[in-house]
Amino acid sequence: MGPAPPDPIRPDERECALAETAVLALGGNALIREDQRGTLEEQYANALAMALSVRSLIRKGWNVVIVHGNGPQVGNLAIQHEGSIDLVPALPLFTLGAMTQGQLGSLICLALNEVCKQEIAGAVSIITHVEVDSGDPRLSEPTKPIGPFFDQSEAESLAANRGWTMAEDAGRGYRRVVPSPRPMAPIEADAISALIDLGYIVVAGGGGGIPVARSADGAYRGVDAVIDKDFAAERIADAVAAQALVMVTGVAAVQLHFGTPRQQAVTEMTATEARRHLADGQFPPGSMGPKVEAAIEFVEAPGRISAITTPELVYGTLDEPAGVIAGPRGTRIVPDPVPALIS
Repeated sequence: MGPAPPDPIRPDERECALAETAVLALGGNALIREDQRGTLEEQYANALAMALSVRSLIRKGWNVVIVHGNGPQVGNLAIQHEGSIDLVPALPLFTLGAMTQGQLGSLICLALNEVCKQEIAGAVSIITHVEVDSGDPRLSEPTKPIGPFFDQSEAESLAANRGWTMAEDAGRGYRRVVPSPRPMAPIEADAISALIDLGYIVVAGGGGGIPVARSADGAYRGVDAVIDKDFAAERIADAVAAQALVMVTGVAAVQLHFGTPRQQAVTEMTATEARRHLADGQFPPGSMGPKVEAAIEFVEAPGRISAITTPELVYGTLDEPAGVIAGPRGTRIVPDPVPALIS
């Protein structure tokens, strides 16, 4: 028999409580890539690749919270579910979202525990409810695409036979769209903070969180919708007093004039600059827009930084000093400079 494996390096709880926290928002497409069918093996391989980037942050002293999307997964689950409604009772969309929290939370935690086992107390996925306003007008305006792509004839058939709202998605085909209210606050914020302080990587707010609203009796009730995970990640980052919010996506950096001869990558912009580009229509509502908007909201408080980049560039994008470009990196959104006092 060979030597016993070394014991994991358990983090000191006091050090974890004092360390800076980064919240990473992973798109559902980070686990099912464009050229993949979405098998469990494919999703786990993608989760392992993501875990390597998380390990780099942990080794540099960051606490990490992961918020993941579920657009492809919850849409696929809805198709599986509706195909069997003659055999089992129908479930609402928010319950399907809760099911994907368990599915993807397990997958991500297994990958994190495999890759980061020497650096962390463990990885924990926490079922997360996120409060929304029952009067949010977005609840009557389906805009959030979920599930696979269909051609026009398939989309028309699904709309007629299942009552789905279908919309074209960036010229790639048609997808089902569902309501997507703005998140207000994560219900389990205190539990997430406690786990961070104990040295755990926390997977929270899966699929943007399970949307709930207060009823007349003060109790929370599920809402049939899917919350955008970037906006949910910003609310979670704010609630746990994180110092960094990173939207992890498939492009290395934000692009101005995307798809034109003038296309240009942005390495850093202030909140005001980002807000101006957003108003100018540089960032489409269905793709880069929510990421930039969430980043702006997060850095409105001082001492914070936000970034948009690929998994491989997360660490370099976060940890380089402001204004310094030492190699490939993504886009940072930083607070506006504080005006100098005139004596």
